[in-house]
Amino acid sequence: MTTNEDNLKKIISHAKEYGFVFPSSEIYDGLSAVYDYGQLGAELKKNIKDFWWKSMVQMHENIVGIDAAIFMHPETWKASGHVDAFNDPLIDNKDSKKRYRADVLIEEYIEKIRLKNEKEVEKGKKRFADNFDETQFRATNPNILRNQAKIDEVTSRFKTAMENDNLADIKTLIEDLEIACPLSGSKNWTDVKQFNLMFSTEIGSVAEAANKIYLRPETAQGIFVNFLNVQKTSRLKIPFGIAQIGKAFRNEIVARQFIFRMREFEQMEMQFFVRPGEEMKWYEYWKSERINWHLSLGIDEKNYRFHDHVKLAHYANAACDIEFNFPMGFKELEGIHSRTDFDLKQHEKHSGKKLQYFDPEINQNYVPYVVETSIGLDRTFLAIFSSSYKEEQLEDGSERTVLKLPAFLAPYKAAVLPLVKKDGLPEKAREIMDLLKYDYNCQYDEKDSVGKRYRRQDAIGTPFCITVDHESLEDDKVTIRDRDTMQQERVAISEVENIIRKKLTRENSR
Repeated sequence: MTTNEDNLKKIISHAKEYGFVFPSSEIYDGLSAVYDYGQLGAELKKNIKDFWWKSMVQMHENIVGIDAAIFMHPETWKASGHVDAFNDPLIDNKDSKKRYRADVLIEEYIEKIRLKNEKEVEKGKKRFADNFDETQFRATNPNILRNQAKIDEVTSRFKTAMENDNLADIKTLIEDLEIACPLSGSKNWTDVKQFNLMFSTEIGSVAEAANKIYLRPETAQGIFVNFLNVQKTSRLKIPFGIAQIGKAFRNEIVARQFIFRMREFEQMEMQFFVRPGEEMKWYEYWKSERINWHLSLGIDEKNYRFHDHVKLAHYANAACDIEFNFPMGFKELEGIHSRTDFDLKQHEKHSGKKLQYFDPEINQNYVPYVVETSIGLDRTFLAIFSSSYKEEQLEDGSERTVLKLPAFLAPYKAAVLPLVKKDGLPEKAREIMDLLKYDYNCQYDEKDSVGKRYRRQDAIGTPFCITVDHESLEDDKVTIRDRDTMQQERVAISEVENIIRKKLTRENSR
């Protein structure tokens, strides 16, 4: 039986073997929780960014994008609360000497119980077949009821401890649940302590005169401090949004979860400014908009779920996550938060500058409320990559590994393959490359047998292979092969571009 850990290992290996993701500084044995995107990973990542940007900015007349600097005035982070409150509760295991996030240990414990319930449901489906009533089963099955009671109890204790910032109660909960170190199996824990996640550095040419600044831990503050600049220069009226894609940095304690949690990562964020009192309407609106965006990728909706925050951040009056079923289980993919007017008011207070909007409809000045959508680009990459990775048994008994990426996100849209490296076929193939390469990222490949080349393109997710053979020189036709169905069709060269274009529309891309 293949485990989640086995699946993650396969995905990591495939990502490296085919040039998607490499360990950073690998020749020096790497750097923990830092990764480099290879030649295909960079293309896939760029395509995800472009898709998000078009969906968020291009498709909304009242949303614009900016690109704020990574370095910001240090007072920014005092105003936002990061200097004093940007902490994770950490706990060390005395035997393994490993450090963990205490909240994650408890959340993983809860998830294990939830998975037991899902297994009970699957057993019920097999046992009762068409007569199975899942709602009634969940309400009456003693094992499920016992597990759910445990989940509710743990969640309640955890929520109370987090809301009260009671680190001693968090440790007691870990001990009561007999949670063991994943590495050593030991239950010998230290006290829980808070750890600030920001990286600091110095700015200035002379060390003695240098000022302490931070690498930004989030991209949102770059939007807030530019609120008035953007509003006045774009003449936008509330409600309106400001979007940004950019790097952020957090000195996190990182489990071995590949690119899910890194110290250097990219966020795709949008801050939507609304009239006070209307924030919950827009909060629900963006919850719906964002889950629909994810589902438009063609990934099974069973892989997504909403999760309300156990403890609200100091700036929020509502918050939830869109969680995805990663190889490590359900984890946060995107956060949707109603941030109230906290950020703008804090920056008003610390800067001494007014950050208000005059609303001509009600003839009133006010500090807008904000609804935030914040999605991890690297996590989105992992979600798409892991759900697209397939190992298939073919009818002839052979196997193939294929990345069934949404076609519009694939690094290469087509591969052009001359059947042999002679007889004028490479020249004809190059003509087709020249027809396509200005509009589509394509790959030319003439090494090895056509069968091996097909497998290579399957493994990197190329939707189409276009094979040029000797007959192509006579009839101007080629064989086009579909990645997902492996069906081959003889088509005129003049039709190839139309076929690719049709496949690349989102509704036809899976």
